[in-house]
Amino acid sequence: MATPWKLKRLRQCAKCPWKVSTNPHDIPNGYNVDMHAALACTIAPPGELGNGTGIRAMACHEHKPGEEAHCVGWLVNQLGPGNNIPLRIKMMSCTNVAHLKLVGKQHKTFEDTLPPQSGSTKPVRKSRVSKKRERLGSS
Repeated sequence: MATPWKLKRLRQCAKCPWKVSTNPHDIPNGYNVDMHAALACTIAPPGELGNGTGIRAMACHEHKPGEEAHCVGWLVNQLGPGNNIPLRIKMMSCTNVAHLKLVGKQHKTFEDTLPPQSGSTKPVRKSRVSKKRERLGSS
């Protein structure tokens, strides 16, 4: 059995990109759309058992390097609709996961967290996960 552990952060922050009400450009500490889009690598292909490289997590932007905490919006998405099987297994030993708290309406996909392209309501780019969902005929 895995060693019990606790999440550092349980409540979603005010400017979490997973909140529908958040404009990504309002995220503090120098928002960068390319860095945001690169976080697509933290989104697991739904239902896959992983590729043997471990779990890649999105950190909350409110925490300094070296003091990172999981992004609560990302965590809840990947445990729920994102269907991140390796993360679900890891969380079985987390003693405070039941206390996670989201604030407001949430985006359904990572792509929805990205700002729209100029003059469009579409996200900046599609991740490999969205492309796979399209091939499978789900959204």
